[in-house]
Amino acid sequence: MKFLDEIRSLDRNNVGGWPQSVKIFFTVLVFAVVLLVGWYFFVSSQQDTLTSLASKEEGLKQEFSTKQAKAVNLEALQQQLDEMQDMLRQLLRQLPSKTEMPELLIDISQTALSAGLQSDLFQPGPEVPKDFYAEKPITLRMTGTYHQFGTFISGVASLPRVVILTLHDVSLTPKTPTKGEAVSDGQLVLQGTVKTYRYLDDEESAAANKENKKNAKAGGQK
Repeated sequence: MKFLDEIRSLDRNNVGGWPQSVKIFFTVLVFAVVLLVGWYFFVSSQQDTLTSLASKEEGLKQEFSTKQAKAVNLEALQQQLDEMQDMLRQLLRQLPSKTEMPELLIDISQTALSAGLQSDLFQPGPEVPKDFYAEKPITLRMTGTYHQFGTFISGVASLPRVVILTLHDVSLTPKTPTKGEAVSDGQLVLQGTVKTYRYLDDEESAAANKENKKNAKAGGQK
């Protein structure tokens, strides 16, 4: 009660004459207010930054752990990749070579004729080199029965060299008889583009990779 009475009786115009206990109280009060304001404007923002950095640190730790795990298995993964590439090259070398491609196209055409198909169009296009192989598109139009097409596919599969034919934009439709032509029962028309493939030797593969990188670089600069 004495302290409160001293505060009520203070002379604002004579601060130096205030009791010692009151001076100490107001000094502590001012110091506390300064600390509170400093914490609010400085420490609080620093805590937010600290919280953000702590969260970022946790994310970096997880990223480091993931990359460390990959780095540990990098050598084994690289070895597996090299083995798979070697297997791929071996499989591709079972495809026709550059010198065998013209003969292969003749064999495919002859196989179609032997199966009884009517070849209205058989037009090979320019090769498209890839990394390890080249694809050869063939625009064709053939007429025959379902059984004859099956015989043709079986004949291509039994050729001495490994032959891969992929269909692109190919349609198989019933044959529409022209004016004055009798309706042919079971006749189908196959038309579109098929692609066959050959392997590239080391020199051709290096040239193809160089050209592909050049085209990719030119495309990225556009």
